[in-house]
Amino acid sequence: MAISDILASIDRDIDLLQQIKALLGGVAAPAPKKAAGRPKKAAAVAPVAKKAAKKKRILSPEGRQRIAEAAKKRWAAKKAAAAK
Repeated sequence: MAISDILASIDRDIDLLQQIKALLGGVAAPAPKKAAGRPKKAAAVAPVAKKAAKKKRILSPEGRQRIAEAAKKRWAAKKAAAAK
C-alpha cells in the first residue's frame, strides 16, 4: 500500500469518527469541504425572467427646441469663458 492510500484511508476514518461523535454529542456535523475551483456552468446559471420591454419615449418638438436652446447657451458660455 502506498503512503497516499494509507493517508486517504485515515482521512476517511477521521471523517467517519467525527460524524459519529457529532451524532452522539448532539452537535451538528461539520459541513463537507467544498470542491476547489469554479462551479459547473449548469449549476451557476439560473434561468432569468425576461423583463417587459420599456415603452419608447417620444420627445415633442417643443422639448427638442428647449434642449437645443440650452445647448447653444452652454456652448456660448464656454466659448466666452475660453475667450477671456
